[in-house]
Amino acid sequence: MTQIKLENPTSIRYGYVARKGSAVCSSAARSNLSLSQQGSIRFYTHKPRKAQRTGISDERSGALWRNTFLASIVVVAAYKYAPEPTEDAYLTRWITLYGSPRTLWLELNAKHTAMEQANSEATILLTDAKKPKVHRYRYPQTFDQISPFLTPVGMDVDTSNFVVKGDRD
Repeated sequence: MTQIKLENPTSIRYGYVARKGSAVCSSAARSNLSLSQQGSIRFYTHKPRKAQRTGISDERSGALWRNTFLASIVVVAAYKYAPEPTEDAYLTRWITLYGSPRTLWLELNAKHTAMEQANSEATILLTDAKKPKVHRYRYPQTFDQISPFLTPVGMDVDTSNFVVKGDRD
């Protein structure tokens, strides 16, 4: 604990705090101190400042230089292995070597179109299919009770081959 010896004992009334590594005095207590003691109090009242870096760093291995070096290597390699202006590029030569002729693709596309059309026709046939309409009568025995009387000319229905089916038939 750092303590400062005060010349005037009455300055204790004004108060001072002595801490480890620092000392703080009130302005009244500071006026009673000698100049050397005032300087030491002034020195201890502030925290020491960290050294400030000024200027440009002299690093030679920074990210900028590394990236510049790698980019120059890539440029030299690209220049060395690039094709001459009279030659085709590597990608063009590879496409022509492994590419299929145009007629083959036309045949494949025509075959695919025919298969898709047949598939769509089958799909339409299945989705549009409907069961035949069934007329269900509540009392089918009424067909057996047809009266030959009061039937206008030409409106007679031949029901001789007519068979009424029940629920179990």
